[in-house]
Amino acid sequence: MAETTKIRKPEDAIAHLPHFDALLPLLRRLDRHLGRAIAAIEVDRHPNAPIHLYRELQANLQQIEKLSVTQPSSNGFKGEAENLDKSLPDFVPPDSHLAQLQQTFKLSTFDLDAIAIVLAPELDRRYERLYAYVQDEERYLQPTVDLVLKILCPTATDKLSQRDRFSPDAPLIRHKLLYLVGNSNQAKPSLLAHNILLDEQVVRFLLNEKGLDSRLTPFCQLIQPAVDWNDLRLKESVKHGLKAIAQAGRGKGEKGKKGVEGNLGSQQNPVALEECPSDGEIGERKNGTMDKSPLPPERSDLRLYFQGSDRALARHTAEAIAAELQIPLLTADFARIIAAKVDFEPTLKLILRQAWFENTLLYLEGVEILQEEEHAILYQDLLNAIAQTKGITILAGKQPWKPGIEGVLGILTIPFTVPDFTQRRLEWQERLEEAGISISPTDLDALSDRFRLTPEQIANAVVTASNTIRWKAAAGETEISYSSIVFSATRAQGGHDLAALARKVEPKYRWDDIVLPPDAQTQLREICNQAKHRHLVYEEWGFDRKLSLGKGQNVLFSGLPGTGKTMAAEVMASELQLDLYKIDLSQIVSKYIGDTEKNLNRIFNAAATSNAILLFDEADSLFGKRTEVKESRDRYANIEVGYLLQKMEEYEGIAILTTNVRSNIDDAFVRRLRFIVEFPLPTEKQRRQIWEKIWPDTTPRSPHIDLDFLARKFEIGGASIRNVALAAAFLAADEGIPVHMSHLIRAIRREYQKMGKILMEEELQHTGN
Repeated sequence: MAETTKIRKPEDAIAHLPHFDALLPLLRRLDRHLGRAIAAIEVDRHPNAPIHLYRELQANLQQIEKLSVTQPSSNGFKGEAENLDKSLPDFVPPDSHLAQLQQTFKLSTFDLDAIAIVLAPELDRRYERLYAYVQDEERYLQPTVDLVLKILCPTATDKLSQRDRFSPDAPLIRHKLLYLVGNSNQAKPSLLAHNILLDEQVVRFLLNEKGLDSRLTPFCQLIQPAVDWNDLRLKESVKHGLKAIAQAGRGKGEKGKKGVEGNLGSQQNPVALEECPSDGEIGERKNGTMDKSPLPPERSDLRLYFQGSDRALARHTAEAIAAELQIPLLTADFARIIAAKVDFEPTLKLILRQAWFENTLLYLEGVEILQEEEHAILYQDLLNAIAQTKGITILAGKQPWKPGIEGVLGILTIPFTVPDFTQRRLEWQERLEEAGISISPTDLDALSDRFRLTPEQIANAVVTASNTIRWKAAAGETEISYSSIVFSATRAQGGHDLAALARKVEPKYRWDDIVLPPDAQTQLREICNQAKHRHLVYEEWGFDRKLSLGKGQNVLFSGLPGTGKTMAAEVMASELQLDLYKIDLSQIVSKYIGDTEKNLNRIFNAAATSNAILLFDEADSLFGKRTEVKESRDRYANIEVGYLLQKMEEYEGIAILTTNVRSNIDDAFVRRLRFIVEFPLPTEKQRRQIWEKIWPDTTPRSPHIDLDFLARKFEIGGASIRNVALAAAFLAADEGIPVHMSHLIRAIRREYQKMGKILMEEELQHTGN
């Protein structure tokens, strides 16, 4: 086959697709390279040497020549012979994807030719037979480093000089546009023996194939936004500012894509804000009037941080910005990335490159997981990558923004906090009216005040309540409490994170079930009343503006085991219709330095959105009296207590701590408590009340049970009385008769035996039956 073999111009071009047409000059160039390489092989071949491209096909020189001038499609890449030394722009059309790839990654002519060699079999598998022929091996259908050098380098000197284009620092390899894969049949294959694969993203980009990279589907979404600004429940000032930014980005964005080497962002080129207003709202003065001054000077990048627990609203806002820009939204969840245990930095580069290739708005959520100490390196990797992006990039997390140790990002924080009482009440009212559910204004206030829910959570609660009401009606229930059902559905919206760290307690007791001294009863009711009137005191009466911390209700229950501390917590949860979670602090304290703080941090972070009462049991294990520092462990123990005090002051819910010995509690800790409720052993009169209340109405009992005798003779707490009553019931059930005094005496003996107390026989003497 002669080097001057003519390749005719396209006669019937393939559909004239813009992105495909942009590749035609590059593919024609590849055909000429192949023609020259095959001609050189034939010149060097001995006249009597067999041709063995595919022995089973008995291929010959004429078939190879036909393949080398055939388009990788039904039409074929035919054209007149052209000079291979023409300048780069002749076969790289301006503003094409190929040109953008070349400019961004600083690719040479050799690099582009190498990409063409690897890309061609994606368009036509007949190239595989050509590659097998050039490599003189029928099994070598895929391009190798050796093949690329053979096709593109006419001399041995050229081959040696171009080997470094496949080194780890070369653009193609460093940016992972190409991958070198060793031959599995060789333990240590040479560089020349490595197969070359073109990255999936690059193939899709060059062929203009839309869609999400398969490697990103576990933790990314590509969304075509359909959210309107009017659908967002944002403050008008925030909405106005974000909309202005999006409009400026759409109007002034460059049409061509401009990425940054290795870490690529959106093509958009919006304006940025040089400084954020002190109240965190864009475009609003402190006096509440809109700032009509022009926006600060335009920049090529803008990084926003959506901070707060309302993740749904934050994402919907990002969708609205993408809709304004008229581009898709690419979201990535760092929590899923960490859970997937993939290599973080390469995955992040894939995400950024996907955003650039697809021309999307990039939205990265779950930043708080990277702000944890164990992920500090990954967090800095994120900041380094984001610093290289162009256009609008949005990050989202629950915690405040945490700058890195290096790099300047100019992050603009936009708050996405839970709506205030007034907004929540309006949301509840509208949703309940739409669902046809009627509750009292008092219950509406309670829902709005005690449950710090986002609009989406409120909507979910109302739908759940509506379905529950329909189910109960269909089941034939006639007495349906709408209020109770709505509260139950509301509690189900929170506590999911806390459930993994604490045990949920279903409250069984009411005020009538508990027997306490009058002062303790009064204190418990005062705690509940403070929870009921938070909105009135803090918001309407203005105490919220006077207090930065300490707005929660931190309570200490002090008393011997079995005196009713847990029961009191259940009574409060029933009264306030809140969930109750019990945390065993003896399991939280760790002998390893720093682990206790991490455990406490997880609990309080989860509790912040749980809308629940927290009951920290066995507080003595952590809240014991702080000691003088005599050794390193003492110092860290004091740090643990100090950390707890800090988290307690930050927490705005109800936290109840229990201790058996109040004297063990440090004075500095006591000063930070709102209430301290003492639970003494019950008096004779109180024991009599407990003995009376402990029996279910359906339990058969002898009329001769002497409750006065039991209350007078046995000085035990409420929990012990409960144990005795239950044990006596089982003894009676075994005999098939009602509970008698004899059953109670036997049960009391066992309870004293269990407690290690001495019980004299004369104390058990009772004249009754």
